[in-house]
Amino acid sequence: MDRVVVVGAGPAGLAAAWAAASVGAPVLLVDSGTAVGGQYRRQSGVRAARVPAHPLVEWWPETSVWAAEPVAGGHRLRLQTGAADAPGRTMSTVDTRALVIATGAYDRVLPFPGWELPGVYTAGAAQALAKGQGVAVGRRVLVGGTGPFLLPVAGSLLEVGSRVVGLVEANRVAGAMGWARDPLGALGKAGELAGYGAVLARGRVPVRFGAAVVAAHGDSRVAAVTVARLDAGWRVVAGSERVVEVDAVCLGFGFTAQLELAVSAGCRIEDGAVLVDAAQRTSVPGVFAAGEVTGIAGAGPASAEGTVAGCAAAARLGRAVAAPVAALRLARDGRRFGRALAAAYPVRKGWRTWLSADTVVCRCEEVRMSDLCAAVAQGALGMRAVKLVSRAGLGLCQGRVCGRNVGELTGTPFTQNRPIAVPVRLSDLAAVEDEEELS
Repeated sequence: MDRVVVVGAGPAGLAAAWAAASVGAPVLLVDSGTAVGGQYRRQSGVRAARVPAHPLVEWWPETSVWAAEPVAGGHRLRLQTGAADAPGRTMSTVDTRALVIATGAYDRVLPFPGWELPGVYTAGAAQALAKGQGVAVGRRVLVGGTGPFLLPVAGSLLEVGSRVVGLVEANRVAGAMGWARDPLGALGKAGELAGYGAVLARGRVPVRFGAAVVAAHGDSRVAAVTVARLDAGWRVVAGSERVVEVDAVCLGFGFTAQLELAVSAGCRIEDGAVLVDAAQRTSVPGVFAAGEVTGIAGAGPASAEGTVAGCAAAARLGRAVAAPVAALRLARDGRRFGRALAAAYPVRKGWRTWLSADTVVCRCEEVRMSDLCAAVAQGALGMRAVKLVSRAGLGLCQGRVCGRNVGELTGTPFTQNRPIAVPVRLSDLAAVEDEEELS
């Protein structure tokens, strides 16, 4: 148990692994991907991300942690290694007194009529294809949603030859640009904003504030979208709708923290993020969290939090660790920046009025808005009842895409109270059980 286990090899996880190893703590670094860098590497085009070149760091790619069980002095982690969803993945267990959760976040999307059509992408997927593979998702593309991440997405599409016919930001300009006026010079975000603005100007990309894509149209794939002006609460302003011809649309409404492992470990969750103290300690002794899983603030603050968490985890194993003053300061500033972003780019309740009765809400199980309404009308109380009656959240993604939206639509907070953090084949679970019975 005398090693730090870091789950997630994005900016936070890499920094945590390096920090812990640098003070003499052995580290096991695991990630479900085949390479390190996480979403940041794939979406920003960074190709230089590497496993920390330190003899104390052991790297397990294509490995996911599907459960974290408390044992005397720490946690027992259940792991599976091998290609995603392949049968017969290697199952193993690792015990640790110091677990760092750096599982990151993924795009949040909102449902609207036609969003299930081919050609409707998340902003992150479009960015990853453009930056990582040089692939354009379409020739005429519209980018929409809310948040500053839409700016580099539009820029990346221009780089790979797409014509970006517009960028629509759902929040109004006064609020959406408010974060740039916050004195956060250490993060350098105002300069980035100006740079993206210049890229869009050169590409002649029209930018609209207070507007959104509220419907997609097409037969076998998207052929056009309806863009409408929104009021302050994100309700459509009557008569403002206009149809724009596109062959792809890229949408992002911020990010959702990947909380499954933190929930499995019993960590306290507040406002959709893992609650941590200044040393990145969670509510569970021996468990630390860093990066986007604790709040969305970007790669720089995530790396700083990883450094702090790695030092704290190493200290728990008895290593002598000096306080990482610079990282603590940047992590603190990052939390402030994250709060400014959240205030500037809220997802307002009016998006629910974009839906019609036959709008698909859960794509995995093809659950429509009318099905959710029927479940609530039948007396389904609580998320478990809503899921069982409507089947929303019971598909392959297990509510990762639709859960947050279903919770808001039904007035029932979506919780991931499952001991199993990622999908596991029953045959693999049975093999683990048989092995433990024989041992």
